[in-house]
Amino acid sequence: MRRVIEDTDVRNGFDSMLGEKIVVFCTIYIYTGKLVGVNDDHIELDDAKIVYETGVLAEGEWKDAQCLLNPWKVMRGAIESWGPAKC
Repeated sequence: MRRVIEDTDVRNGFDSMLGEKIVVFCTIYIYTGKLVGVNDDHIELDDAKIVYETGVLAEGEWKDAQCLLNPWKVMRGAIESWGPAKC
């Protein structure tokens, strides 16, 4: 498990977003939260939410997002797309 620590190496993929708020579109659900851990099997989110209804994505607020327990783990095999989150 990689954790947010001072790091001067160039990072790609999930490693480049450690410590940042992201949104993860998975096979069935959408998750959002602060990316705090990455390994070969899963990513780990703090202040995680499951998004049931997005609303207008450009506005930055979820229409219906419910809090999850921290930390929340998402299996990498279920992830279809991901990126920085506005909210």
